Amino acid sequence: MLRKWKSLAVLLVLLGSPAFAADEPGVTATEIKIGGVFPFSGPASSIGLVGKGLIAYIQSLNDRGGISGRKINYVAYDDAYSPPKAVEQVRKLVESDEVAFMFGQLGTPAISATSKYLKSKGVPSIAIVSGSSKFTDVASYPLITTGLVSYDTEGKIYAKYLTKALPNAKYAILYQNDDLGKDYVNAFKAFLGKDYDRRVVTASYEVTEPTVDSQITNLKSSGADALMIAGTPKFAAQAIRQASLIGWKATVIINFPSGSVGGTLTPAGLDKSTGVIVGTINKDVVDPKWKDDPGMQAYRAFIDKYLPGVDITNGSYLTGYQQGILLEQILKQCGDDLSRKNILAQAKNLRDFVVPTALPGIKINTSETENMIWTQMRLQRWTGSTWEAFGEVLDARSE
Repeated sequence: MLRKWKSLAVLLVLLGSPAFAADEPGVTATEIKIGGVFPFSGPASSIGLVGKGLIAYIQSLNDRGGISGRKINYVAYDDAYSPPKAVEQVRKLVESDEVAFMFGQLGTPAISATSKYLKSKGVPSIAIVSGSSKFTDVASYPLITTGLVSYDTEGKIYAKYLTKALPNAKYAILYQNDDLGKDYVNAFKAFLGKDYDRRVVTASYEVTEPTVDSQITNLKSSGADALMIAGTPKFAAQAIRQASLIGWKATVIINFPSGSVGGTLTPAGLDKSTGVIVGTINKDVVDPKWKDDPGMQAYRAFIDKYLPGVDITNGSYLTGYQQGILLEQILKQCGDDLSRKNILAQAKNLRDFVVPTALPGIKINTSETENMIWTQMRLQRWTGSTWEAFGEVLDARSE
């Protein structure tokens, strides 16, 4: 009888522990199930490669034994950059796959379409790959943390740079007609104030359009001396190439989501991209200065083993790799308490965390009062063969 009661007591302890609680889906003694949705196909498939990089990192992590004896079962679906499809896939992850939480979901339109549903189900969505400023609002999005510097902050950094570099010039903005693109436009409005209407001309595009050639031609005719491109890689590449072809000698700035050599500059033409500026958090994998850097050596070895044959200059893979490092750190901090509450708490409890592939001086510090993970970046310019960083490391909190 005593043995029976001891066995029952052990069972009750196990059932009451965070890892086995009935109200904590996706967690067993041997695994934690996590969900993600990416545009593996469709008009933004080039940034869907972030998901490929993350999946590969998780495979490498599982090969090392996982976290605290648990393997990560990462279930990723394709939404083709379509909000209705994203809703369908997220519902499947929550209701059929029963994931513990979402990690790394990519695409501002898709995240916008699914955030209320996830909130209603109490499912955290950690390190979303969007910098849309609305997601930094903790009151409206209490279960989200963002995985990029906010587009609003990034836009203000570019506006600040242009007012110093070209103080009397007119600026043109090509923007994707959604929350992503509009954030950059609104950042210029906020920074320039009453001078905005006089100094800025804009043109928008839809992700369903085949090209943005006509928009670039029209923006050139405005007489602008600078071009800010606020969109996704396919259209950024088109814009850079068209500006070069029509002889527009503007100072060109692209946003971070398009700041990939392989995803944007190579399709545009590396020669045509010379002088392009972007804000970044990353070391440049093709820059000889990082050849002996331990963080970049580890990244190259990772690519060789887990993503052989891919274009290492495509920054989307590096973003996915860094997302994997973040996931690993957050789960390590969770220990054996893999409740959704603690997962969110640890995502907001990163202290001076350094990602080995980030530029020197860039650290991650998160808190309960803001949803941002990355808050720092530095400007860099394409020389024709490599990125050349310049200026100070800029912090979102001070911009």
